Amino acid sequence: MKKVNEVVNKSNRPLKVVQFGEGNFLRAFVEQMIDVANEKGHFDGSVALVKPIAFGNLERFEKQDNTYTVILRGKANGETVNEKRIVTCVSDSVAATEEYERYAALAKVDTLEFVVSNTTEAGIVYDESDKFELAPPNTYPGKLTKFLFDRYKYFNGDMTKGLKILPVELIENNGGKLKECILKYVVLWNLGEDFAKWVEEANIFCSTLVDRIVTGYPREEASALCKELGFEDELLDVAEPFGLWVIENKEDVTPVANALPLDKAGCNVVFTDNLKPYRDRKVRILNGGHTGTVLAGYLAGQNIVRGCMEDKTIRTYMEHLLFDEIVPTVDLPYDEVVAFTNSVIERFENPFIDHSVLAISLNSVSKWKARNLVSFHDYYVAKGAIPKYLTFSFAALMAFYQGTEIIDGALMGKRGEETYAIRDDKDVLEFFASRVGKVDIATLVKDFTSNTKFWGKDLGEYANFNETVTAHLNKIAEVGMRKALEELIGE
Repeated sequence: MKKVNEVVNKSNRPLKVVQFGEGNFLRAFVEQMIDVANEKGHFDGSVALVKPIAFGNLERFEKQDNTYTVILRGKANGETVNEKRIVTCVSDSVAATEEYERYAALAKVDTLEFVVSNTTEAGIVYDESDKFELAPPNTYPGKLTKFLFDRYKYFNGDMTKGLKILPVELIENNGGKLKECILKYVVLWNLGEDFAKWVEEANIFCSTLVDRIVTGYPREEASALCKELGFEDELLDVAEPFGLWVIENKEDVTPVANALPLDKAGCNVVFTDNLKPYRDRKVRILNGGHTGTVLAGYLAGQNIVRGCMEDKTIRTYMEHLLFDEIVPTVDLPYDEVVAFTNSVIERFENPFIDHSVLAISLNSVSKWKARNLVSFHDYYVAKGAIPKYLTFSFAALMAFYQGTEIIDGALMGKRGEETYAIRDDKDVLEFFASRVGKVDIATLVKDFTSNTKFWGKDLGEYANFNETVTAHLNKIAEVGMRKALEELIGE
């Protein structure tokens, strides 16, 4: 059978993007979008992938001439999608450590415009022990500082040769934090005020938000998929159809939008001067929808997200939670938020992904605080009353955490005759283990809601909250989660 690169002709396009990170996510997200934009005539450019750490190798990329297939499958606009695309926009792949000279030469490419990165949440860090003399420096910001310095020197400080820098690491203000680290290295390494000014004025550091579930290489299906495709591909990359990239520059995002017109190619890319509402929308609706639903869903008998969506009772509960209580708290146009919420529900229904509810349950206390408490609070302020479904989701969390024994770092809960592992911070697990079965429900609720270490405030200050959560927990204990949900939604 032929290899993927033998069934397609690659165009020779100018190098415009250097990407730190060759993993599944970026390849099924950034490169997929760039490939679409190239095909539609909106972006004539190629990407060089950089392996930023010593671990791993690029053998598969070399064997396939940096060509691979992205499969987008799931639901979109009510239809099942199973779209396959051979991505041809990657022109090179380089190991920064093992091929330093070849990697460093990328900084001198005249046509280069963008740097993209995904070096994990721990990647954007400043380490004062990092050294300029290393080839390359250890940290990602250190590598990028030296890369930019090489470019600055090669082009004699030309202000038109700065780059547009788009980190996608999952931390807030990722662009600002990356820039902050680089400017610290400029000082630490005595690279000069002129270079510092060039970094500040010639380059654009954007903060970004990304959203797409990428499941990566489909190990169990790879052979069958390659047979269906008609060629071998060791870099198959599977993702959901939904993809959103929000790119922010508070000063002026227009230069980035004009140079990277992915939106004009039909890709779901938003250029903005304020990313916060989009982050809030994702955290409150997508993440908050998960956290607010799956613990009740698990105790009602469902093991995967899709199962929750196919369960009429759980789905109705989730829809009330989202549309009645969370959507109104998002500071974007209502129709836009509703459309996003409908797309989230379709993503939860994805027939190709078995998303484990127990996997989502990890660290649910801090997740409820970050994802659901903000919506709860805004609803309470707006309405003057606690939200019915978000309050129940808090009770469902407490019901899920009912356990008395910690084994191998997990609190052991029970669903009928079945035992499940509850994984969270040690303080959370010890809180429940020391109280469940030893104090009454009302005391357990009061102790939990008043724990400011968990919540940052005393949740008992919300009128009727403790009493309502206590009533829900008593009802769940009496009739079970499913019947409690049915009563809640009025079935």
